[in-house]
Amino acid sequence: MTTKNEPDWNQRYRGNDTPWEKGYGAPPLEEFLRAHAFGGTVLVPGCGHGHDVRLLAKHGARAVGLDIAPSALEKARGYPGAGEESYHLGDFFALENGLHSTFDGVFEHTCFCAIHPSQREDYVQAACTALKPRGLLLAIFFLNIEDPEGPPFPVTNEEIDKLFGAYFQTLRRWLPKAAYPGREGREEMRLMRKIR
Repeated sequence: MTTKNEPDWNQRYRGNDTPWEKGYGAPPLEEFLRAHAFGGTVLVPGCGHGHDVRLLAKHGARAVGLDIAPSALEKARGYPGAGEESYHLGDFFALENGLHSTFDGVFEHTCFCAIHPSQREDYVQAACTALKPRGLLLAIFFLNIEDPEGPPFPVTNEEIDKLFGAYFQTLRRWLPKAAYPGREGREEMRLMRKIR
């Protein structure tokens, strides 16, 4: 799904206009995986250069990175493999039938905050479509962002509860100790289970 105000992600990757690109996997994800399993087949929507995909694969998941930007995936495929990972060109909001009810888990980091808030309900539906029954959604949400005009677009805990509550049960929520520099205390993690 696209909107007329959506950035041209492929062009941004081509032009290296990617301030979200840090060169390594998300520290909160690394922190989580050191203490908890998040295995099976895991989808990473908006995977970009695939750092989180490789981090999940390193910890035993069959990780599938999904992105709409061919240039991002070209870069992702150029990195050395870390385990059982693969990359797929596609739109999370229009998943191919072969990806419906396929995944044990979805890992969310930078896709939800990058889309316009008007697309958030569609995001929840897409996550439900991708996940098997009782599949897990592990998410890092940006709660405290200085520029509300985005992207990234901030979200509140109340909005998360309202958007996901009818479809997911929150198993755990917490503030990660690890973060990219400058993001300390500005993110919340949630582990949620699909219930519908």
